Amino acid sequence: MTVRVRLAPSPTGTLHLGTARTALFNWLFAKKEGGTFLLRIEDTDIERSKDEYLENIYDGLQWLGINWDESPTIQSERINEHKQIIKTLIDKGFAYKCYASEDELDEMRETQKKNGLAPRYDNRHRNLTPEQESEFIKDGREPVIRFKISDQKLISWNDLIRGKMTWSGKDLGGDMVIARRAPANSIGDPLYNLVVVADDSAMQISHVIRGEDHLANTAKQILLYEALDLNIPVFAHTPLILNSQGKKLSKRDGVTSISEFKKMGYTSEAMANYMTLLGWSVPEGMNERFRISEISEIFSFKKVNKASAKFDWDKLNWLNSQVIHEMSAETLLENLNPLFRENGWRLPSQEWGINLVGLIGPSMVLINDGVDQAKPFFEEPELLEDGKKQLEIKEASVILKFILEKLESSDAAFFSKEEALVLINQATKSCEVKKGLVMKSLRAALFGTLNGPDLIHSWVLLSRLRKDRARISRVI
Repeated sequence: MTVRVRLAPSPTGTLHLGTARTALFNWLFAKKEGGTFLLRIEDTDIERSKDEYLENIYDGLQWLGINWDESPTIQSERINEHKQIIKTLIDKGFAYKCYASEDELDEMRETQKKNGLAPRYDNRHRNLTPEQESEFIKDGREPVIRFKISDQKLISWNDLIRGKMTWSGKDLGGDMVIARRAPANSIGDPLYNLVVVADDSAMQISHVIRGEDHLANTAKQILLYEALDLNIPVFAHTPLILNSQGKKLSKRDGVTSISEFKKMGYTSEAMANYMTLLGWSVPEGMNERFRISEISEIFSFKKVNKASAKFDWDKLNWLNSQVIHEMSAETLLENLNPLFRENGWRLPSQEWGINLVGLIGPSMVLINDGVDQAKPFFEEPELLEDGKKQLEIKEASVILKFILEKLESSDAAFFSKEEALVLINQATKSCEVKKGLVMKSLRAALFGTLNGPDLIHSWVLLSRLRKDRARISRVI
């Protein structure tokens, strides 16, 4: 079988984590099987579909390294084909026009609720006589189109993740609406289950890989495939992604959009790595830190779990930190430079920037951490409580005055690590204090706190900007 899989996002919102994970599993399977990964834009919800959401989907997939193999199919461009298929179903007796009003349907559901019954359409207009239909038309009623579902029908398929699945027709809510209301002499806008079947068949999709929340849709769609005498694809239903409380991940949990993760400072490599782990078990002996290009060679649905996956911020942060720590200084600077420029910061030289990221990189978890950690090198820091207490020590003022005098008497534009160490030793001896007091006082003067990156390397970098002299002089 030639493998052809697809992602079918709707441009009614940004690229969600769950949709991106579905895209990744489809892409990995296609690469493993030497198949084709396709993209279909389901834009039939005209009012909610927006160009900016479409661009967000494209950008998010490409950022993750998920590229499609053919031009995207635009669902709204196929509406005539969808309506022709609905007409075929009506002509063959598989579908019919239902004139039940919304008030009648609400009353029906309310009665079912009072009787403790699950809500479902009672198929009341399945067998209308021509005379009955004529009366409804005279009354100006606009029908929906419903597809007939037999309560006695059993629908089965072999799911690549869940094994043998069986649904009963009586559990599918009665005859299914496949087109919205429209005048009786026309066909309204086709709905999801019908257009998915039509488009998957037209695109020759061999495997439909999507979330387990589509299980009932799969049962309905198989009935449509059978009625239209179309080849039924192989199905695989991936586990849901849950929050830490075990509920389906949603916008209430904060960040769920891929673009938001990117904005927070997560790397594409870490995101793709982590999303693979949301439902897929790493083979024995393999590390959880990997690139998706490596997984595409071994990916199998046998390793995809049936149980839902819980989103774990700690694991994502760990993976992201590993990616950052593995970056070369040049690559890390390339990631940080746009953020520096957004803050109005300019590097005195490429070499200086390389040294800066080499200093702050080992403690970064997110790319954005580099902005906070680099800030003291570009802007005068606030004097925090611990720094203030250190500078109130009598010897601190003596030490800093000595160091400042040495700096101002030097002709050098900046100094090296070795020269910095010599100056600290001179201050220790001349001021007759311990080296630790010199180091703490100098750190408090330069950074306003006793915490921060390596003092000597930091001082060398600050000296190139002449900020060390200014900061020492302001506190003495």
